[in-house]
Amino acid sequence: MEYTYTAVAKAKRLQPIALNGETAQILLAAVIIARSTSFLFAKILLQSMGPFTLLGVRFLIAFAFLAVAFHKKLTHLHWQTLLRGFLLGVAFFGVMAAELYSLQTTPSSTVSFLENTAIVFVPLLEGILRRKCPRVPLLFSMAVTLLGIGLLAIPGGGIHFSMKRGESLGLLAAVLYAIVILLTDRLSRKDDSFVLGILQVGFIGLFAIIAAFLFETPRLPSGQTEWILILVLAFVCSGFGFTLQPVAQKYTSAERAGMFCAFSPVSAAILGRIFLHESLGITGFAGAALVLSGIFISTLVKQKELK
Repeated sequence: MEYTYTAVAKAKRLQPIALNGETAQILLAAVIIARSTSFLFAKILLQSMGPFTLLGVRFLIAFAFLAVAFHKKLTHLHWQTLLRGFLLGVAFFGVMAAELYSLQTTPSSTVSFLENTAIVFVPLLEGILRRKCPRVPLLFSMAVTLLGIGLLAIPGGGIHFSMKRGESLGLLAAVLYAIVILLTDRLSRKDDSFVLGILQVGFIGLFAIIAAFLFETPRLPSGQTEWILILVLAFVCSGFGFTLQPVAQKYTSAERAGMFCAFSPVSAAILGRIFLHESLGITGFAGAALVLSGIFISTLVKQKELK
């Protein structure tokens, strides 16, 4: 009898979080918006901290909190769960590294617009994996989005195209983010998505701190402002945003998850304008409008397909 009770208690403790489709989409939207604030805070911290150091401190703090708060879920981990968390960590580390190095030389709003063109790359990569060509409306949305990227890459409203290092890294982050969305879609359905989210945060922090010791001179944040910003990044953007994305994605499709990327550039552009006084310029605003138009067209097409 005691054995039965213990087994039931253990099963309840390890039971994965379950959501319905509508709740999952609301959660995913909240996750994307929460993570969009990271462009602003990271841009400020990069003035005094190296990219890998910032990533390492941010994600290790988040993981330490999550590991203590949810330590029961991390007991008796299977090696396959660790492997899946490792793979997600590797993929997201690539996204974050490209994003932060892009932010060093490029306005946060531009980086956000570029990175969240992932919504265009998701159906393209999905089509490659399934050996099925995307529909014409989706191809049109990709063309519109790429034209917008071109305008975002025109420096100072000039007429000469210049895909500089920052813009190139922002676009690389978009491709990697699309891969993350597809990878999360597949791995989160095979395991406890919440545990995968925690492991993902831990592995990102581990890879980042190793890279910091290899390529930078690591240091802890100094002063009240830096600590406040790093803690917001750790708890809101990493602890909430990264941990719960696999949970939300488990109950929706990769294509629909990609649609929610549209929330991020709008939010990041508004925050960048208010707090960092960033301006996209005429061509930049035109490019941003085209990027959002491409995202909107892609969203309409996928919503029609999913009905």
